[in-house]
Amino acid sequence: MTTRLSRSVFDELVPDVLGEPYLAETITLPPDDEGAVVATLVVRRATEPTGRAVLHVHGFCDYFFQTAYAEWWNERGYDFYALDLRKYGRSLRPHQTPNYVTDLREHFPELDSAYLRVTGRDGHDHVVISAHSTGGLIVSLWANERRSQDRPLDLAGMVLNSPWLDMQGGAFVRGLGTSVVKQVGARRPKRLIPRTIEGHYGRSLHADHAGEWTFNTDWKPLDSFPVTFGWLRAIRLGHDELHRGLDVGCPVLVLSSSGTRWPKEMGPDAHSYDIVLEVPQIRQWATALGSHVTYAAIEGARHDVILSLPEPREKAYAELHRWMSTYVD
Repeated sequence: MTTRLSRSVFDELVPDVLGEPYLAETITLPPDDEGAVVATLVVRRATEPTGRAVLHVHGFCDYFFQTAYAEWWNERGYDFYALDLRKYGRSLRPHQTPNYVTDLREHFPELDSAYLRVTGRDGHDHVVISAHSTGGLIVSLWANERRSQDRPLDLAGMVLNSPWLDMQGGAFVRGLGTSVVKQVGARRPKRLIPRTIEGHYGRSLHADHAGEWTFNTDWKPLDSFPVTFGWLRAIRLGHDELHRGLDVGCPVLVLSSSGTRWPKEMGPDAHSYDIVLEVPQIRQWATALGSHVTYAAIEGARHDVILSLPEPREKAYAELHRWMSTYVD
């Protein structure tokens, strides 16, 4: 039996925390075991009415604040939508464990609702999905699953910015570590995973430290949020599914840095490499997304490629423009 894309309740559009012309609406979702659940859809419209739109999804310990990215799409005639998933950013509520789910499919209802808002209520018939890091894994699984339903997706393209396609570390560590994560995550999902976060990545971005960007550190802490066994188990099960091969049904562009470094202190490497994920893994698993995948490594880029230093950032936008012109527009 096939299942229709789920519908949820939207509130009216109000000015977003970013200020107009950014508008936001709350998506009321069914409660979970922690209580009430919402997601948030942000929109910045192009200057002229358009049937084209991009729907963007953030990564882990993140939310939408990348206004220059939205404006880039607007300049090319796309309405820009960004979805803050449940328990992230604008959607995080005091009674919730930040970012916490035990199955990545828990995010599918808000993706369904946002997609229906973009294509149904707003009437866009040419939709590109965009996502960063963990969001890249989530939207890939969602697109693959929704293609088999009785109202399948019809995506014009998918842009993945440093998608999280495998766990960091060597094969032995990944194998043994995943076994432990899956066992503990099934029995004690909210147990915290001990880890040390030096915060170099967040500080490399934030204007109050070594970066040029301003963001809410309650929603995107410089030292990250705690990670639970249940959440990481969900990620590893998602990786397992991706590694068996997906078909997202549209042309895909995968962007990443050209390499990974693990700096012990703040310095040039924090600005010029991916210091969060392992680039060789992104490169290895990119073709598991479907039959039409373009991969571009950007020399000198950060983990969030569009928040890189100016020169690699411009290279990333040039690659995106080239791919869009060739396969999507």
